[in-house]
Amino acid sequence: MGMPEGARGPEEQRLGPVIRRREQVQPGTTDQRLLDTEGDSEWVHTDPWRVMRIQSEFVEGFGALAELPSAIAVFGSARTPAGTVEYDAGVRLGGALVDAGFAVITGGGPGAMEAANKGAREASGVSVGLGIELPFEQGLNPHVDIGVNFRYFFVRKTMFVKYAQGFVVLPGGLGTLDELFEALTLVQTRKVTRFPIVLFGTEYWGGLVDWLRGTVVAQGKASETDLLLFHVTDDVEEAVALVTKETGN
Repeated sequence: MGMPEGARGPEEQRLGPVIRRREQVQPGTTDQRLLDTEGDSEWVHTDPWRVMRIQSEFVEGFGALAELPSAIAVFGSARTPAGTVEYDAGVRLGGALVDAGFAVITGGGPGAMEAANKGAREASGVSVGLGIELPFEQGLNPHVDIGVNFRYFFVRKTMFVKYAQGFVVLPGGLGTLDELFEALTLVQTRKVTRFPIVLFGTEYWGGLVDWLRGTVVAQGKASETDLLLFHVTDDVEEAVALVTKETGN
């Protein structure tokens, strides 16, 4: 039933939970726009539609990972070459975590992530890769047994924290640092509890730790106790023992 000719439009419009008034009132209704077969497909790129995509990623991630056993996420550079000391450490770490009763979760890419997944698979454990859509597509490495690809970084990060009981961080770049400081912030603010964070490689991480202590803490930007939120080691067995002790696995 249309509006009589010459009648004024409504002063207030309710679109679900949204209220529009005066000049912000839109012509038509939501279901009218849904059922209208004319027009372009630009609507699939709007923010409300993105919310549905975001929701679907959470549902897919939760569904795929809900039955995982206790797991540790291993981070590190995608640029770590196979056959290097760092790569071999990642393989040994993945296998040792499986032997300790953990599944292994990585970002699913090459380099250090591939190494940890390889170690987990060779130890007959659960090897998980959480990939991310990037302009320079990498794809999941061949050692991933359960893989989920995400469009949105923040959804992927939620999966890491929700389904891992701790992080082991191999030498890495900006993405690795992003995951590391996200985890440190969540532990510092007590958004998560009993969440061990182990930095593997004293030489690589030493400068960062010195800067945190000598600059960030020294200038009062963080507390001395914040340095207790993580451990640094060069030993695979010690790294596994640290996450096992704190998770009670």
